[in-house]
Amino acid sequence: MIKIGVVGATGRMGRMIINSILQNEKTELAAGLERKDHPLIGKNICDIIGTGEINSKIKLTDNINEFINDSEVIIDFSSIESTLNLLKNIKLKSKKVVIGTTGFSEKEKKIITGFSKNNACVFSPNMSMGVNLLFKLASVTAAAIGKMYDIEIIESHHNKKKDSPSGTAVKIAEVICEAVDRDIEKCGVYGRKGITGERTKKEIGIHAVRAGDIVGEHTVIFAGYGERIELTHKAHTRETFANGAVNAAVWVNTKKSGLYSMQDALGIKPG
Repeated sequence: MIKIGVVGATGRMGRMIINSILQNEKTELAAGLERKDHPLIGKNICDIIGTGEINSKIKLTDNINEFINDSEVIIDFSSIESTLNLLKNIKLKSKKVVIGTTGFSEKEKKIITGFSKNNACVFSPNMSMGVNLLFKLASVTAAAIGKMYDIEIIESHHNKKKDSPSGTAVKIAEVICEAVDRDIEKCGVYGRKGITGERTKKEIGIHAVRAGDIVGEHTVIFAGYGERIELTHKAHTRETFANGAVNAAVWVNTKKSGLYSMQDALGIKPG
């Protein structure tokens, strides 16, 4: 059994990840971490999240060093600050990490890359098999027609999501840019307002919707004259992401070091 620790254990994603760990025959819950001032520190995690017949004696902790030592693989869907602090505290302890946190700057991504030189790490904005297949389909379609068709990306999420555009939308844009030899920093257009002039041929539009309890929807539009192709993925439950993260943890536990994507874990290669 692989001992897994969960950062942000009582959060929306943390609870689902813990349920997935407890139901997976290859994994067991080793530790749950929360912030220093969390009111449930010291309480039984399974009592907190209500796992029914499945039970564990693991208590919620705010001691990051104990948390790290108790875990073989750590799953982190928290915040940029929390994730970077986790990596800093792991240092050279040879722990495996699955990171689903989004919104990192290029400088912060380099910190994750540096961390992966000594620790195996799956870093992906989305752990869903369907979304990772979407990455591949977007890449294949862009390589075939992307230089001739206009490309737009629309993403929708719940009204509590803090970063925009979503990490998944950014990843879609990146794989498309790689396929058509463009730089997203130069061709990305994030929403439009006012008299913007005619659309340039190389720009890629990225648009964010925040409303209600939308779990996650992403659509890539390739529009030409007389026709358009739309690739769409809709997530109906966060359990898809939780199960994907736990499967990634099982997979990365076999690695010694290196930075991997969810496509690596799933065996879905781009292109």
